[in-house]
Amino acid sequence: MPHCVIEYSTTLGRQLSPSALVTAVHQGAFDSGLFEEADIKSRAVGYDYHHHGGARRDFIHVTLKILSGRTPEQRKALAALVLEALAGLGLEDISLTVEVVEMERESYAKRLD
Repeated sequence: MPHCVIEYSTTLGRQLSPSALVTAVHQGAFDSGLFEEADIKSRAVGYDYHHHGGARRDFIHVTLKILSGRTPEQRKALAALVLEALAGLGLEDISLTVEVVEMERESYAKRLD
């Protein structure tokens, strides 16, 4: 845990590779000190079609799905570190957003075969 789901506008491909984006988010989550690196799962999905407030504008939105039990301060710090990692990519004219979503431990299931 966490699951880092990165949504982004594919037009960013001119400035940034999806691999670099995943690496930045992954590092931001690791820098929080809340997770072991081996437990962080990061993936990205690009969108060809989108509107941002009625206009076409590049965006990156990260959802960090974590198991319940972290304090509000820890969740806030996690979001800030991932946002800082995104800002460090040096992109311009872009909307950057991060949200931390808690998953209930009692209803989370995992299986590795």
